[in-house]
Amino acid sequence: MHVTGIIAEYNPFHCGHQYQIRRIREAIPESAIIAIMSGSFCQRGQAAMLDKWTRAELAVREGCDLVLELPFVFACRSAQDFARGGIRLLQRLSIVHTLAFGAETDCLTDLQKAAAAIDTTPVQNGIHKKIAAGCSYAAALSGELAERCRLSPLLLRQPNNILAIEYLRALSDTPSIQPLLIQRQGAAYHDNDLHACRASASAIRTALHRASVLAAQTEGSLLISQMSAAQCRAIQNAVPSEVWQRIEALNKNELPAYDRFLIPLQLLMIRSELSELRKTYGIREGLEYHIKSAVLAASHTENILRSAATKRYPRSRIQRLLLYLLLGLSEKTIHDMDEYGPLYARVLAGNATGRKILRNMRAISSIPTVTKTSSFLTSRQRSEGQQHLLPLQRQLSIDTMATELRNLLLSGGPFRNDFQQSPRFFPE
Repeated sequence: MHVTGIIAEYNPFHCGHQYQIRRIREAIPESAIIAIMSGSFCQRGQAAMLDKWTRAELAVREGCDLVLELPFVFACRSAQDFARGGIRLLQRLSIVHTLAFGAETDCLTDLQKAAAAIDTTPVQNGIHKKIAAGCSYAAALSGELAERCRLSPLLLRQPNNILAIEYLRALSDTPSIQPLLIQRQGAAYHDNDLHACRASASAIRTALHRASVLAAQTEGSLLISQMSAAQCRAIQNAVPSEVWQRIEALNKNELPAYDRFLIPLQLLMIRSELSELRKTYGIREGLEYHIKSAVLAASHTENILRSAATKRYPRSRIQRLLLYLLLGLSEKTIHDMDEYGPLYARVLAGNATGRKILRNMRAISSIPTVTKTSSFLTSRQRSEGQQHLLPLQRQLSIDTMATELRNLLLSGGPFRNDFQQSPRFFPE
């Protein structure tokens, strides 16, 4: 069986994702499709709009055969680490032949040229110089590649192209998986214009967040009651019908509210010594002082992001850092997880073809398949502390804590958690 892998967030699943799946089916009609999907939090540190099981179920209904979770320690990281974690997971399944990914360009050669240049000594030296001068890693990387490879700076600044380059960089160590580039359709990644042709996921999230703020101030419960008819039509045109039905039913208690992070963060800053904060992954160069000051002075979580973000430390990095602080993720923990790589294939949803894929995976994969969390980790074992857990259990425990952290951002229930929720399988 030929298997194509996708690495995605589906936050939410929209017509661009549907287009990608259709193009895979056209290019490789006999292929099954596995999606490696971020869980409760996404790559830029945002809580997913819908829980991971709902997003996985919608992805299966829209054409994926099997959806697996990318562990938090890779999903909520830089583009490089996100891509590398996803590729390593696909490689360890031992059944994937192709990686399909989107970019703003259809020129695979340009992207491969950039990917091949990243780890050369001149480019690495140039990146370090730019970072020392105050650039973020992303700005330093795109600037250096534009200079060295004579590629368009615009090409290298677009998020989907950056991620595509990182996929190709990671694939250089995985010759058994071949790339399939699919040029993106619709609005750009960061385009917040809801009325653009095929609104982006970012525009949809922004509109729903604004609706949830308005709903909290009124007696209305459904989010669509706080949006204009034109806004509703724009979202409906940008997502498949089943996704729209789920969005249509969303109420104000079902979207994560980031201000619920504020008091736990402030309490953490009050009780934590600076020496403890410095152990957190991503805190360096005196950033602990800046973070502590920003958190304690904030009246809303958004204030922290605006105050702490700089050219060197962009908003997405600060957003991820707040999660690392709340989850207690140290530099050593992340270093260890990078050394181990993904240690399991966590199943979220699938169909009949997905069941066949699972049977093949169990026969030849180098990592175990997780369909029931308690078979590998119980809540009591997690409570005993990380130091008593095996590496697989530690990685899985972080996923379970991330799920429960996202639940804390919700004001309604009931909440799904990793110890009780099983994957759902649907007929094709």
